[in-house]
Amino acid sequence: MTLRGLLGIELPVVQAPMAGVQGSALAIAVSNAGGLGSLPCAMLSADAMAAELAALRAGTSKPFNVNFFCHAAPTPDERREAAWRAQLGPYYDEFGIDAAAIPAGPGRAAFGVEAADAIDAFRPAVVSFHFGLPSAGLLARVKSWGSKVLSSATTVDEARWLEAHGVDAVIAQGVEAGGHRGIFLGDDLTTQMGTFALVPQVVRAVRVPVIAAGGIADAKGVAAAIALGAAGAQVGTAYMLCPEATTSRIHRASLASDAARHTALTNLFTGRPARGIVNRVIRELGPMNASVPAFPLATSAIAPLRAKAEARGSGDFSPLWSGQNASGCREVPAALLTRELAGAAR
Repeated sequence: MTLRGLLGIELPVVQAPMAGVQGSALAIAVSNAGGLGSLPCAMLSADAMAAELAALRAGTSKPFNVNFFCHAAPTPDERREAAWRAQLGPYYDEFGIDAAAIPAGPGRAAFGVEAADAIDAFRPAVVSFHFGLPSAGLLARVKSWGSKVLSSATTVDEARWLEAHGVDAVIAQGVEAGGHRGIFLGDDLTTQMGTFALVPQVVRAVRVPVIAAGGIADAKGVAAAIALGAAGAQVGTAYMLCPEATTSRIHRASLASDAARHTALTNLFTGRPARGIVNRVIRELGPMNASVPAFPLATSAIAPLRAKAEARGSGDFSPLWSGQNASGCREVPAALLTRELAGAAR
């Protein structure tokens, strides 16, 4: 089935939901251009979510996607938290931060009843998930709205699991993708493969449509994904310099620089592997650090360092999320980029 038939969109382009660098404006622009705009909700309160959804409803009559995380809540580990803060201690001293005054706690919420209540009145055309799927009851509630359900798979086994549990399409997320890995059936990063190795294997393994994600930054990339059997492509990094994105000045400068050619999977910022541009803290502490608290509890300890550094114009402690291919990043309207990405694949 085509994405037009499944999701009601005109172009085979899905804008990746990117928490922290976008709101409803980017999603509206992409949806109005004929693609599928997406709103990341994992970092939004119920009130903020409702406000953004109201803006989406007012800004477009086309289908759009709302995205949530489905991680299990971790058990706080005081010793691990203390060990992590001890590693960050020299940086706290450098910036004059009182480590004892930093509150602990998660930075992202998993999809639950509160989130479902917040979006119930809007009944979005598409709801997507990262890190698997919510409980059977919550998933049934989403489907009762008539919403189509997407979720990310990073392996063939995950794709099969998602199909068996009721998704309408699988997002095959290659290791090139920026932001958080969608891995959920294990934590072995050696299982993670490139987009154009993963996509044809997932296409053969499942009957539902497959959306390719990771390292796709232009029309040729979209066309290549479709040639390998994908129904379309999900693109994130290329949208981050668009005027509709809320990407910070520091982050924009990094994406536009030679630094964007060097990315790494790191757990330093959230506790879960995510791809971003290598900066000072990644170089000095290593991209994957065993002391980091479980996702998403790691966020609170590094947040004040990010704030202090950014106030000085530095991204040394910022999560500069980016895929391996930032070559498509341009300061052009999101609608134009969407139509260009569809290109020969229309």
